[in-house]
Amino acid sequence: MIEEKKNEVQYDEEFLRMLLDEENIEAFREHFLVLHPFDQAKFYEEVGPDIRQVIYRYLSPQEMAIIFESTEIEDDEYENYLNEMDPSYGAAMLGFMYTDNAVDILNELDTEQRENYLDMMDDETVDEINELLGYEEYTAGAIMTTEYVSVLESSTVREAMRVLRQEAQTAETIYYIFVVDSAHRLLGVMTLRELIVAEGDLYIRDIMSDRVLSVKVTDDQENVANLMKDYDFLAIPVINENRELQGIITFDDIIDVIEEEAEDDYSKLAGISDMDDNDAGPIRAAGKRLPWLIILLFLGMLTSGLMGIFEATLDKVALLATFIPLISGTSGNSGTQALAVAIRGIATGDIGGKSKFKLVLRELSTGIIMGLVSGAIVVGIIFFWKGTLIVGLLVGASICCSIVVATLAGSFIPIIMHKLGVDPAVASGPFITTLNDVTSIVIYLGLATTFIGLIL
Repeated sequence: MIEEKKNEVQYDEEFLRMLLDEENIEAFREHFLVLHPFDQAKFYEEVGPDIRQVIYRYLSPQEMAIIFESTEIEDDEYENYLNEMDPSYGAAMLGFMYTDNAVDILNELDTEQRENYLDMMDDETVDEINELLGYEEYTAGAIMTTEYVSVLESSTVREAMRVLRQEAQTAETIYYIFVVDSAHRLLGVMTLRELIVAEGDLYIRDIMSDRVLSVKVTDDQENVANLMKDYDFLAIPVINENRELQGIITFDDIIDVIEEEAEDDYSKLAGISDMDDNDAGPIRAAGKRLPWLIILLFLGMLTSGLMGIFEATLDKVALLATFIPLISGTSGNSGTQALAVAIRGIATGDIGGKSKFKLVLRELSTGIIMGLVSGAIVVGIIFFWKGTLIVGLLVGASICCSIVVATLAGSFIPIIMHKLGVDPAVASGPFITTLNDVTSIVIYLGLATTFIGLIL
Protein backbone atom coordinates (compact mmCIF):
# COMPACT_ATOMS: atom_id res chain seq x y z
CA MET A 1 0.00 0.00 0.00
CA ILE A 2 2.82 2.38 0.84
CA GLU A 3 4.38 1.69 -2.54
CA GLU A 4 1.13 2.62 -4.28
CA LYS A 5 0.99 5.96 -2.45
CA LYS A 6 4.65 6.78 -2.96
CA ASN A 7 4.31 9.11 -5.91
CA GLU A 8 1.05 10.74 -4.84
CA VAL A 9 1.03 14.18 -3.22
CA GLN A 10 -2.69 14.46 -2.52
CA TYR A 11 -3.97 14.76 1.00
CA ASP A 12 -5.02 11.40 2.50
CA GLU A 13 -5.77 11.65 6.21
CA GLU A 14 -6.45 7.95 6.77
CA PHE A 15 -3.20 6.92 5.11
CA LEU A 16 -1.16 9.35 7.22
CA ARG A 17 -2.89 8.16 10.38
CA MET A 18 -2.04 4.59 9.46
CA LEU A 19 1.65 5.47 9.09
CA LEU A 20 1.62 7.13 12.51
CA ASP A 21 -0.11 4.11 14.07
CA GLU A 22 2.56 1.86 12.57
CA GLU A 23 5.26 4.27 13.86
CA ASN A 24 6.69 4.34 10.36
CA ILE A 25 8.67 7.55 10.72
CA GLU A 26 10.40 7.48 7.34
CA ALA A 27 7.24 6.76 5.35
CA PHE A 28 5.25 9.39 7.26
CA ARG A 29 7.88 12.06 6.64
CA GLU A 30 8.18 11.08 3.00
CA HIS A 31 4.44 11.41 2.34
CA PHE A 32 3.66 14.25 4.74
CA LEU A 33 6.41 16.68 3.77
CA VAL A 34 5.52 16.66 0.06
CA LEU A 35 2.03 17.92 0.85
CA HIS A 36 1.12 21.57 0.46
CA PRO A 37 1.54 23.42 3.79
CA PHE A 38 -2.23 24.04 3.86
CA ASP A 39 -2.87 20.28 3.76
CA GLN A 40 -0.18 19.68 6.37
CA ALA A 41 -1.86 22.19 8.67
CA LYS A 42 -5.27 20.69 7.94
CA PHE A 43 -4.09 17.24 9.05
CA TYR A 44 -2.33 18.72 12.08
CA GLU A 45 -5.54 20.43 13.23
CA GLU A 46 -7.83 17.46 12.58
CA VAL A 47 -5.89 14.94 14.66
CA GLY A 48 -6.03 14.91 18.48
CA PRO A 49 -3.38 16.02 20.99
CA ASP A 50 -2.01 12.48 21.36
CA ILE A 51 -1.26 12.19 17.64
CA ARG A 52 0.16 15.70 17.57
CA GLN A 53 2.63 14.65 20.24
CA VAL A 54 3.87 11.99 17.82
CA ILE A 55 4.10 14.58 15.03
CA TYR A 56 6.30 16.78 17.24
CA ARG A 57 8.73 13.85 17.55
CA TYR A 58 8.70 13.14 13.81
CA LEU A 59 9.08 16.72 12.53
CA SER A 60 11.82 19.23 13.25
CA PRO A 61 10.97 22.72 14.60
CA GLN A 62 11.82 24.12 11.16
CA GLU A 63 9.34 21.78 9.47
CA MET A 64 6.70 22.59 12.08
CA ALA A 65 7.25 26.31 11.44
CA ILE A 66 5.99 25.85 7.87
CA ILE A 67 2.75 24.37 9.23
CA PHE A 68 2.25 27.22 11.68
CA GLU A 69 2.69 29.78 8.91
CA SER A 70 -0.25 28.27 7.02
CA THR A 71 -3.49 30.27 6.91
CA GLU A 72 -5.38 27.12 7.94
CA ILE A 73 -4.55 27.55 11.63
CA GLU A 74 -6.79 30.00 13.49
CA ASP A 75 -5.17 32.69 15.65
CA ASP A 76 -7.00 31.64 18.80
CA GLU A 77 -5.56 28.10 18.54
CA TYR A 78 -1.88 29.09 18.64
CA GLU A 79 -1.67 29.19 22.43
CA ASN A 80 -3.26 25.73 22.81
CA TYR A 81 -0.88 24.15 20.32
CA LEU A 82 2.19 25.80 21.83
CA ASN A 83 1.17 24.51 25.27
CA GLU A 84 1.27 20.96 23.85
CA MET A 85 4.89 21.35 22.78
CA ASP A 86 8.06 21.25 24.80
CA PRO A 87 8.87 24.97 25.40
CA SER A 88 12.30 24.69 23.79
CA TYR A 89 10.76 23.01 20.73
CA GLY A 90 8.16 25.80 20.50
CA ALA A 91 10.79 28.52 20.86
CA ALA A 92 12.95 26.93 18.15
CA MET A 93 9.93 26.70 15.85
CA LEU A 94 9.11 30.39 16.36
CA GLY A 95 12.72 31.23 15.59
CA PHE A 96 12.47 29.53 12.19
CA MET A 97 9.34 31.45 11.22
CA TYR A 98 9.30 34.71 9.33
CA THR A 99 9.48 37.48 11.91
CA ASP A 100 6.05 38.96 11.20
CA ASN A 101 4.38 35.55 11.51
CA ALA A 102 6.21 34.81 14.77
CA VAL A 103 5.06 38.18 16.12
CA ASP A 104 1.45 37.39 15.19
CA ILE A 105 1.63 34.20 17.26
CA LEU A 106 3.41 35.85 20.21
CA ASN A 107 0.72 38.55 20.28
CA GLU A 108 -1.82 35.81 21.03
CA LEU A 109 0.05 34.90 24.25
CA ASP A 110 0.07 36.64 27.60
CA THR A 111 3.12 38.70 28.60
CA GLU A 112 4.70 36.01 30.78
CA GLN A 113 4.45 33.30 28.10
CA ARG A 114 5.82 35.67 25.46
CA GLU A 115 8.84 36.56 27.60
CA ASN A 116 9.53 32.89 28.33
CA TYR A 117 9.74 32.07 24.63
CA LEU A 118 11.88 35.13 23.87
CA ASP A 119 14.33 34.13 26.62
CA MET A 120 14.99 30.87 24.74
CA MET A 121 15.71 32.52 21.36
CA ASP A 122 18.96 33.98 20.06
CA ASP A 123 19.60 37.68 20.51
CA GLU A 124 19.32 38.59 16.83
CA THR A 125 15.89 36.98 16.48
CA VAL A 126 14.69 38.57 19.73
CA ASP A 127 15.79 42.02 18.55
CA GLU A 128 13.86 41.63 15.29
CA ILE A 129 10.75 40.38 17.08
CA ASN A 130 10.86 43.11 19.74
CA GLU A 131 11.13 45.73 17.02
CA LEU A 132 7.85 44.57 15.47
CA LEU A 133 6.18 44.07 18.86
CA GLY A 134 6.86 47.73 19.58
CA TYR A 135 4.60 48.97 16.80
CA GLU A 136 0.98 49.82 17.48
CA GLU A 137 -1.49 47.11 16.54
CA TYR A 138 -3.24 47.38 13.14
CA THR A 139 -0.47 49.56 11.66
CA ALA A 140 1.91 48.86 8.79
CA GLY A 141 4.77 48.40 11.23
CA ALA A 142 2.90 45.68 13.10
CA ILE A 143 2.28 43.53 10.00
CA MET A 144 5.51 44.10 8.06
CA THR A 145 8.34 41.59 7.78
CA THR A 146 12.01 42.44 8.11
CA GLU A 147 13.10 39.60 5.81
CA TYR A 148 13.52 41.29 2.43
CA VAL A 149 16.25 41.91 -0.16
CA SER A 150 17.81 45.35 -0.47
CA VAL A 151 20.88 46.49 -2.38
CA LEU A 152 22.90 49.68 -2.45
CA GLU A 153 22.34 52.08 -5.35
CA SER A 154 26.11 52.13 -5.92
CA SER A 155 26.21 48.34 -6.44
CA THR A 156 26.67 46.76 -9.83
CA VAL A 157 24.19 44.21 -11.13
CA ARG A 158 26.78 41.47 -10.53
CA GLU A 159 27.18 42.54 -6.88
CA ALA A 160 23.43 42.77 -6.44
CA MET A 161 23.02 39.21 -7.76
CA ARG A 162 25.52 38.05 -5.18
CA VAL A 163 23.50 39.75 -2.42
CA LEU A 164 20.31 38.21 -3.78
CA ARG A 165 21.76 34.70 -3.68
CA GLN A 166 22.85 35.24 -0.07
CA GLU A 167 19.51 36.66 1.11
CA ALA A 168 17.11 34.56 -0.95
CA GLN A 169 17.00 31.67 1.52
CA THR A 170 15.63 33.84 4.36
CA ALA A 171 13.76 36.57 2.45
CA GLU A 172 9.98 36.28 2.42
CA THR A 173 9.87 37.39 -1.22
CA ILE A 174 12.55 38.07 -3.83
CA TYR A 175 10.34 39.35 -6.65
CA TYR A 176 11.08 42.93 -5.66
CA ILE A 177 14.58 44.16 -4.84
CA PHE A 178 14.58 47.45 -2.96
CA VAL A 179 17.33 49.98 -3.54
CA VAL A 180 18.76 52.03 -0.65
CA ASP A 181 21.59 54.48 -0.06
CA SER A 182 24.37 54.15 2.51
CA ALA A 183 21.99 55.43 5.24
CA HIS A 184 19.45 52.74 4.27
CA ARG A 185 17.03 55.33 2.89
CA LEU A 186 14.67 53.98 0.24
CA LEU A 187 15.56 55.27 -3.22
CA GLY A 188 13.97 52.88 -5.68
CA VAL A 189 12.86 49.39 -6.61
CA MET A 190 13.45 46.85 -9.33
CA THR A 191 11.92 43.51 -10.17
CA LEU A 192 13.74 40.22 -10.18
CA ARG A 193 13.30 40.04 -13.96
CA GLU A 194 14.90 43.46 -14.45
CA LEU A 195 17.88 42.42 -12.36
CA ILE A 196 18.36 39.09 -14.13
CA VAL A 197 18.30 40.49 -17.67
CA ALA A 198 20.55 43.49 -16.92
CA GLU A 199 24.23 43.53 -17.89
CA GLY A 200 26.51 42.61 -14.98
CA ASP A 201 28.59 45.81 -15.07
CA LEU A 202 25.68 48.23 -14.96
CA TYR A 203 25.05 50.19 -11.77
CA ILE A 204 21.79 49.61 -9.91
CA ARG A 205 21.06 53.36 -9.83
CA ASP A 206 20.95 53.34 -13.64
CA ILE A 207 18.36 50.58 -14.01
CA MET A 208 16.18 50.98 -10.91
CA SER A 209 12.82 52.75 -10.90
CA ASP A 210 12.85 55.74 -8.56
CA ARG A 211 9.04 56.02 -8.68
CA VAL A 212 8.52 53.72 -5.74
CA LEU A 213 5.39 53.80 -3.62
CA SER A 214 5.84 53.20 0.08
CA VAL A 215 3.91 53.38 3.35
CA LYS A 216 4.95 54.61 6.78
CA VAL A 217 5.20 52.35 9.81
CA THR A 218 2.34 54.29 11.42
CA ASP A 219 -0.09 53.95 8.49
CA ASP A 220 -3.32 52.07 9.16
CA GLN A 221 -3.27 48.50 7.82
CA GLU A 222 -6.60 49.00 6.04
CA ASN A 223 -5.17 51.91 4.04
CA VAL A 224 -2.16 49.76 3.14
CA ALA A 225 -4.48 46.99 1.97
CA ASN A 226 -6.38 49.39 -0.27
CA LEU A 227 -3.13 50.72 -1.74
CA MET A 228 -1.79 47.25 -2.55
CA LYS A 229 -5.14 46.24 -4.03
CA ASP A 230 -5.30 49.34 -6.24
CA TYR A 231 -1.76 48.88 -7.59
CA ASP A 232 -1.69 45.04 -7.64
CA PHE A 233 1.56 44.97 -5.65
CA LEU A 234 3.07 41.70 -4.46
CA ALA A 235 4.87 43.66 -1.74
CA ILE A 236 5.22 47.25 -0.59
CA PRO A 237 8.11 48.86 1.34
CA VAL A 238 7.59 50.34 4.81
CA ILE A 239 9.62 53.38 5.83
CA ASN A 240 10.01 55.57 8.91
CA GLU A 241 9.83 59.36 9.11
CA ASN A 242 13.42 59.60 7.81
CA ARG A 243 12.52 57.44 4.79
CA GLU A 244 14.73 54.61 6.11
CA LEU A 245 13.55 51.21 4.92
CA GLN A 246 12.17 49.28 7.90
CA GLY A 247 10.55 46.28 6.23
CA ILE A 248 8.05 45.19 3.61
CA ILE A 249 4.45 44.03 3.63
CA THR A 250 3.72 41.06 1.39
CA PHE A 251 0.54 40.17 -0.42
CA ASP A 252 -0.22 37.15 1.78
CA ASP A 253 -0.21 39.38 4.86
CA ILE A 254 -2.57 41.82 3.15
CA ILE A 255 -4.99 38.99 2.36
CA ASP A 256 -5.16 38.33 6.12
CA VAL A 257 -5.76 42.04 6.76
CA ILE A 258 -8.57 42.21 4.19
CA GLU A 259 -10.24 39.17 5.75
CA GLU A 260 -9.79 40.60 9.25
CA GLU A 261 -11.21 44.01 8.28
CA ALA A 262 -14.14 42.40 6.43
CA GLU A 263 -15.02 40.29 9.48
CA ASP A 264 -14.74 43.34 11.73
CA ASP A 265 -17.06 45.41 9.52
CA TYR A 266 -19.51 42.54 9.18
CA SER A 267 -19.56 42.08 12.96
CA LYS A 268 -20.39 45.72 13.49
CA LEU A 269 -23.01 45.72 10.76
CA ALA A 270 -24.63 42.77 12.52
CA GLY A 271 -24.45 44.53 15.89
CA ILE A 272 -21.86 42.16 17.37
CA SER A 273 -18.73 43.39 19.15
CA ASP A 274 -16.67 40.65 17.52
CA MET A 275 -17.53 37.90 15.06
CA ASP A 276 -18.53 34.70 16.79
CA ASP A 277 -16.17 31.78 16.89
CA ASN A 278 -17.89 28.49 16.07
CA ASP A 279 -16.27 26.88 19.11
CA ALA A 280 -17.26 29.67 21.50
CA GLY A 281 -19.58 28.69 24.36
CA PRO A 282 -23.01 30.29 24.87
CA ILE A 283 -21.78 32.58 27.68
CA ARG A 284 -18.93 33.95 25.56
CA ALA A 285 -21.19 34.35 22.51
CA ALA A 286 -23.83 36.13 24.59
CA GLY A 287 -21.17 38.43 26.06
CA LYS A 288 -20.23 39.59 22.56
CA ARG A 289 -23.81 40.26 21.49
CA LEU A 290 -25.40 41.66 24.65
CA PRO A 291 -23.82 45.18 24.67
CA TRP A 292 -25.37 46.17 21.33
CA LEU A 293 -28.58 44.32 22.12
CA ILE A 294 -29.03 46.28 25.37
CA ILE A 295 -28.37 49.59 23.61
CA LEU A 296 -30.92 48.69 20.95
CA LEU A 297 -33.35 47.61 23.67
CA PHE A 298 -33.31 51.12 25.13
CA LEU A 299 -33.78 52.61 21.66
CA GLY A 300 -36.71 50.25 21.22
CA MET A 301 -38.19 51.58 24.46
CA LEU A 302 -37.99 55.04 22.89
CA THR A 303 -40.09 53.71 20.02
CA SER A 304 -42.65 52.35 22.44
CA GLY A 305 -42.73 55.67 24.26
CA LEU A 306 -43.41 57.53 21.03
CA MET A 307 -46.33 55.24 20.27
CA GLY A 308 -47.70 56.09 23.72
CA ILE A 309 -47.69 59.79 22.79
CA PHE A 310 -49.92 58.99 19.81
CA GLU A 311 -52.13 56.63 21.80
CA ALA A 312 -55.17 58.90 21.35
CA THR A 313 -54.80 58.80 17.58
CA LEU A 314 -54.51 55.00 17.56
CA ASP A 315 -57.59 54.72 19.83
CA LYS A 316 -59.66 56.73 17.37
CA VAL A 317 -58.48 54.86 14.26
CA ALA A 318 -57.37 51.34 15.27
CA LEU A 319 -56.75 50.48 11.63
CA LEU A 320 -53.63 52.67 11.67
CA ALA A 321 -51.83 50.23 14.01
CA THR A 322 -52.05 47.53 11.34
CA PHE A 323 -49.54 49.29 9.12
CA ILE A 324 -46.89 50.25 11.71
CA PRO A 325 -44.76 47.08 11.10
CA LEU A 326 -44.99 47.64 7.34
CA ILE A 327 -43.75 51.23 7.53
CA SER A 328 -40.98 50.65 10.09
CA GLY A 329 -39.76 47.47 8.33
CA THR A 330 -39.60 49.10 4.91
CA SER A 331 -37.83 52.13 6.36
CA GLY A 332 -35.26 49.96 8.14
CA ASN A 333 -34.55 47.89 5.03
CA SER A 334 -33.96 50.93 2.81
CA GLY A 335 -31.70 52.49 5.45
CA THR A 336 -29.62 49.32 5.75
CA GLN A 337 -29.19 49.20 1.96
CA ALA A 338 -27.87 52.76 1.87
CA LEU A 339 -25.64 52.03 4.87
CA ALA A 340 -24.05 49.04 3.14
CA VAL A 341 -23.30 51.10 0.02
CA ALA A 342 -21.74 53.93 2.06
CA ILE A 343 -19.60 51.72 4.29
CA ARG A 344 -18.32 49.70 1.34
CA GLY A 345 -17.35 52.90 -0.50
CA ILE A 346 -15.53 54.25 2.56
CA ALA A 347 -13.77 50.93 3.23
CA THR A 348 -12.51 50.61 -0.35
CA GLY A 349 -11.48 54.27 -0.54
CA ASP A 350 -13.85 54.96 -3.44
CA ILE A 351 -15.61 57.69 -1.45
CA GLY A 352 -13.67 60.82 -0.65
CA GLY A 353 -13.89 64.57 -1.08
CA LYS A 354 -16.56 65.58 -3.60
CA SER A 355 -17.59 61.96 -4.13
CA LYS A 356 -19.10 61.97 -0.61
CA PHE A 357 -21.51 64.71 -1.62
CA LYS A 358 -22.27 62.85 -4.85
CA LEU A 359 -23.04 59.69 -2.89
CA VAL A 360 -25.44 61.47 -0.53
CA LEU A 361 -27.13 63.23 -3.46
CA ARG A 362 -27.44 59.95 -5.37
CA GLU A 363 -28.85 58.10 -2.37
CA LEU A 364 -31.32 60.94 -1.75
CA SER A 365 -32.49 60.74 -5.36
CA THR A 366 -32.64 56.96 -5.13
CA GLY A 367 -34.68 57.23 -1.92
CA ILE A 368 -37.17 59.61 -3.55
CA ILE A 369 -37.68 57.24 -6.49
CA MET A 370 -38.04 54.17 -4.25
CA GLY A 371 -40.34 56.07 -1.90
CA LEU A 372 -42.67 57.28 -4.66
CA VAL A 373 -42.91 53.85 -6.26
CA SER A 374 -43.42 52.02 -2.93
CA GLY A 375 -45.92 54.61 -1.72
CA ALA A 376 -47.97 54.37 -4.91
CA ILE A 377 -48.08 50.56 -4.67
CA VAL A 378 -49.22 50.74 -1.03
CA VAL A 379 -51.97 53.27 -1.83
CA GLY A 380 -53.40 50.92 -4.45
CA ILE A 381 -53.19 47.83 -2.23
CA ILE A 382 -54.88 49.49 0.78
CA PHE A 383 -57.59 51.05 -1.38
CA PHE A 384 -58.59 47.69 -2.88
CA TRP A 385 -58.00 45.79 0.39
CA LYS A 386 -59.62 48.10 2.94
CA GLY A 387 -61.73 50.28 0.64
CA THR A 388 -60.37 53.54 2.07
CA LEU A 389 -58.39 55.94 -0.12
CA ILE A 390 -57.57 58.36 2.73
CA VAL A 391 -55.82 55.72 4.84
CA GLY A 392 -54.04 54.44 1.73
CA LEU A 393 -52.76 57.94 0.93
CA LEU A 394 -51.66 58.41 4.56
CA VAL A 395 -49.73 55.11 4.67
CA GLY A 396 -48.30 55.67 1.18
CA ALA A 397 -47.09 59.16 2.05
CA SER A 398 -45.59 57.88 5.31
CA ILE A 399 -43.72 55.09 3.54
CA CYS A 400 -42.46 57.52 0.90
CA CYS A 401 -41.17 60.01 3.48
CA SER A 402 -39.72 57.26 5.71
CA ILE A 403 -37.78 55.67 2.84
CA VAL A 404 -36.33 59.04 1.81
CA VAL A 405 -35.25 59.88 5.38
CA ALA A 406 -33.90 56.36 6.02
CA THR A 407 -31.90 56.30 2.78
CA LEU A 408 -30.45 59.72 3.52
CA ALA A 409 -29.55 58.70 7.08
CA GLY A 410 -28.03 55.40 5.94
CA SER A 411 -25.61 57.20 3.62
CA PHE A 412 -25.02 60.39 5.60
CA ILE A 413 -24.39 59.00 9.11
CA PRO A 414 -21.39 56.77 8.11
CA ILE A 415 -19.80 59.68 6.24
CA ILE A 416 -20.15 61.97 9.28
CA MET A 417 -18.71 59.25 11.54
CA HIS A 418 -15.78 58.74 9.17
CA LYS A 419 -15.18 62.49 9.13
CA LEU A 420 -15.07 62.51 12.95
CA GLY A 421 -12.56 59.65 12.99
CA VAL A 422 -15.09 57.04 14.19
CA ASP A 423 -15.34 53.67 12.48
CA PRO A 424 -18.40 54.04 10.20
CA ALA A 425 -19.24 50.36 10.62
CA VAL A 426 -20.30 51.27 14.17
CA ALA A 427 -23.41 52.68 12.48
CA SER A 428 -24.49 49.07 12.33
CA GLY A 429 -27.53 47.62 10.60
CA PRO A 430 -29.50 47.12 13.85
CA PHE A 431 -28.68 50.68 14.97
CA ILE A 432 -29.84 52.23 11.69
CA THR A 433 -32.93 49.99 11.66
CA THR A 434 -33.92 51.02 15.19
CA LEU A 435 -33.23 54.69 14.45
CA ASN A 436 -35.40 54.46 11.35
CA ASP A 437 -38.15 52.79 13.39
CA VAL A 438 -38.29 55.91 15.54
CA THR A 439 -38.36 58.37 12.63
CA SER A 440 -40.87 56.33 10.61
CA ILE A 441 -43.30 56.13 13.55
CA VAL A 442 -42.97 59.89 14.17
CA ILE A 443 -43.65 60.55 10.49
CA TYR A 444 -46.56 58.11 10.23
CA LEU A 445 -48.41 58.90 13.45
CA GLY A 446 -47.55 62.58 13.16
CA LEU A 447 -49.24 62.73 9.75
CA ALA A 448 -52.15 60.66 11.08
CA THR A 449 -52.63 63.04 14.03
CA THR A 450 -52.46 66.08 11.74
CA PHE A 451 -55.06 64.74 9.30
CA ILE A 452 -57.17 62.78 11.83
CA GLY A 453 -60.19 64.82 10.86
CA LEU A 454 -60.07 63.53 7.27
CA ILE A 455 -59.79 59.90 8.37
CA LEU A 456 -62.73 59.87 10.81
